Amino acid sequence: MKWKITYYSQDVFDELVRWPSKLSAKYLRYADLIEEFGPHINNRITKALGDGLFEIRVKAQEGIGRAFFCYQMKNEIIILHSIIKKSQKTPKKDLSLAKKRMKELEK
Repeated sequence: MKWKITYYSQDVFDELVRWPSKLSAKYLRYADLIEEFGPHINNRITKALGDGLFEIRVKAQEGIGRAFFCYQMKNEIIILHSIIKKSQKTPKKDLSLAKKRMKELEK
């Protein structure tokens, strides 16, 4: 089954495009793999965060990026929010924003 990645908004997509070039390229490669094989490729690429929220984990020379996503339908993934991590722990405000957007989609 093929998967489809869509974005919560144009702003979410634009933010990913503005990531440093190596991070952005690696994200796009992971997105292609996810569309081909599904989001559960391996735990180094995607990780469940609980309550229906997941993350795509991107690491390159330029830093660490995260793209938070949920499932809208069986084979559609919605990218809700993305960040470049500045510390080891993911900021709560970013997780809260992704969860808020996920709840908006459920309505």
